[in-house]
Amino acid sequence: MKRRSLIKAFTLSASIAALGLTWTVQAAETIKVGILHSLSGTMAISETSLKDVALMTIDQINAKGGVNGKLLEPVVVDPASNWPLFAEKGRQLLTQDKVAVVFGCWTSVSRKSVLPVFEELNGLLFYPVQYEGEEMSPNVFYTGAAPNQQAIPAVEYLMSEDGGGARRFFLLGTDYVYPRTTNKILRAFLHSKGVADKDIEEVYTPFGHADYQTIVANIKKFSAGGKTAVVSTVNGDSNVPFYKELANQGLKATEVPVMAFSVGEEELRGIDTKPLVGHLAAWNYFESLDNPVNQKFVADWKAYAKAKGLPGADKAVTNDPMEATYVGMHLWAQAAQKAGSTDVDKVREALAGQSFEAPSGFTLTMDKTNHHLHKPVMIGEIQDDGQFDVVWQTEAPLRAQPWSPFIPGNEQRPQHAVKGQ
Repeated sequence: MKRRSLIKAFTLSASIAALGLTWTVQAAETIKVGILHSLSGTMAISETSLKDVALMTIDQINAKGGVNGKLLEPVVVDPASNWPLFAEKGRQLLTQDKVAVVFGCWTSVSRKSVLPVFEELNGLLFYPVQYEGEEMSPNVFYTGAAPNQQAIPAVEYLMSEDGGGARRFFLLGTDYVYPRTTNKILRAFLHSKGVADKDIEEVYTPFGHADYQTIVANIKKFSAGGKTAVVSTVNGDSNVPFYKELANQGLKATEVPVMAFSVGEEELRGIDTKPLVGHLAAWNYFESLDNPVNQKFVADWKAYAKAKGLPGADKAVTNDPMEATYVGMHLWAQAAQKAGSTDVDKVREALAGQSFEAPSGFTLTMDKTNHHLHKPVMIGEIQDDGQFDVVWQTEAPLRAQPWSPFIPGNEQRPQHAVKGQ
């Protein structure tokens, strides 16, 4: 009896050991991919969909065999719109979870928070949102727009006859690095076009700000001085009360158009858009684009949202940072496949010149030296269904200028990615 028990125990131990070995082998056969987006707090309204589209893209890449014969395994963390927590979660992904790459961040303050961590540990971050430029790290690939791929063309449009011929500008933003640096660039650009400081008003509000009654009243007062446009770098859920207050005070696009840099289809889902028809947004992609690649991207997303039971799946929309996330993940997968490795240095080298046929309808290319995508610029007008009608776009993708020529001294900056810039 004792002998049988010993045999059984030995057999069981051997089975467990074999099973443990199998688990180890399986774990080694996956490539971990970090997803670093706020799923709670003020930025959740914008970032949650980026987490979800990243998971969809991972499923699609895995369905085609993964990367270098290995399946991708997502590791999702929530920095909760807490900027220092981004650095902590980024370090966790790189040192504990051992991810090969991270897709994440929205605000520039969150990106600035994680940047030293990624440079110290030689991690790889794909950043999918338009930003202020003035950065070029070897550890970051920027798949959103630099100022010359969004902000500058948008203001040029507002000054044009088609855009209303604005000569006065109300620069309204959330109080952090992206709006302040973007507006510094825009002020210098407007000066170069002969616009005086008295015709430029700059106002900032904290994250999560909800009372725009006084600000909208001041916009109306400022607009009495001549043809005026609002350039909005308001981020996150503050956009909902801002647009509602525009409607409350009857400020129409025909009188004072608002050009938004951080409002897309996702942010408009929670707003009655009928009073906002005609207001504008500048991006590099809109869901309404009519081309086969985008039709598939939109259909895939709506089907995924429904299959996963995502909140509001019946009204699921795509937007620019979602497209930038999708494109970035495919570019990374292509580069890792080309390199035959997920080693950061090898993938970085392989990413130079990688291109991808994007839902925007353009083939986007990763610049060989500056780590930014060449992107088209589009200006969309809000429709009553929460979609955008593209009223202007570039004929071809533009090469990014991370160091704006409108900031003195930038002409002496290195034109390739260097740590600690």
